[in-house]
Amino acid sequence: MPGLTRFIATIAGAGLVVWVLRSAVRTVVLPRDEAVALTRALFRALKRIFDLRIRPGTTYARTDHVMSMYAPLALVMLPGVWVALIIAGFTAIFWGMGVDPLLEAFELSGSSMLTLGTHQAPDLPTHVATFVEATLGLGVVALLISYLPSIYAAFQRRELLVTKLVTRAGEPPGAITMLRRHHALSRFDALDASWPDWETWFADVEETHTSQPSLVFFRSISPERSWVTSAGVVLDTAALRVSTLDLPLSADAQLTLRAGFLCLRRIAGYFSIPFDADPSPTDPISVRRDEFDAAYDEMASVGVPLRRDRDQCWRDFQGWRVNYDSALLALAGLTNAPMAQWSSDRATHPRLGRIGLSLRRHNS
Repeated sequence: MPGLTRFIATIAGAGLVVWVLRSAVRTVVLPRDEAVALTRALFRALKRIFDLRIRPGTTYARTDHVMSMYAPLALVMLPGVWVALIIAGFTAIFWGMGVDPLLEAFELSGSSMLTLGTHQAPDLPTHVATFVEATLGLGVVALLISYLPSIYAAFQRRELLVTKLVTRAGEPPGAITMLRRHHALSRFDALDASWPDWETWFADVEETHTSQPSLVFFRSISPERSWVTSAGVVLDTAALRVSTLDLPLSADAQLTLRAGFLCLRRIAGYFSIPFDADPSPTDPISVRRDEFDAAYDEMASVGVPLRRDRDQCWRDFQGWRVNYDSALLALAGLTNAPMAQWSSDRATHPRLGRIGLSLRRHNS
């Protein structure tokens, strides 16, 4: 019976090690948006801890300060969790191979994993096991070395256009501000020339933020900026451009819209955020008709060329916005995004409920 128990311990330990290695490879190496249970469990558990520090009525400055450490801390903890579980797995393996007592098996496992050499294996099979564990330890370090630079490279690419958006749409950004500024400069041609860059940006964000989902929670260098609100402003600007402005149709703006809502939906789907994959153009959206009318009047007051049929403009805008409305608001709430028109000002936090009030306090 004791022999059977040790055999089961060896198999269980080996299974744990294989599971951890598979999780590490799928997290770092596999270039697709597969949900990894271990990684997701760590991020969710840590997110709950951080959420406990954010209570209803908390100012945005406090929220941003707290959440700025969430993704970096989770990334640092992830390799530590891998190492701890591999040590636990090999502890079971060594004990199953006859290393007694259990504390001795643990010390041998830790010494092998961290290549300390403080404990020696008693026989050839355990020597082989220590060599395997030491190799895995070096492999985990190598994964970490390759993991962090790739994440920060993707972060820098994302933030480049987010930063450039400030000069065009203000801080916090707004679609109406963006259209007014281009009109004041008589440069709607420059606006149309920017759509291919944003289409590429959405494609890059979709790929990187689903294969490396920790990027979703990396906050911008300025508390007023966010990749989520930037995405919302660009999509709203494009939607107004093709629905409301009295200008020749822009195929690039329409392509950017499609790239944008596909990006937000894909990221929302990774986090199990529900959305309608085939919405009707007449489905309700979070932007009210009176808000649209106010934006229409504001643009008209400064001479922005607008189509005369306001009702048709609203229907066309609604038909575009419905494709990304729910995903945008959910991601704004998930990431505790800063104040921005028509996105985080009406977002819902998964634990705290509506966060628009605290954001408006921060903005004022």
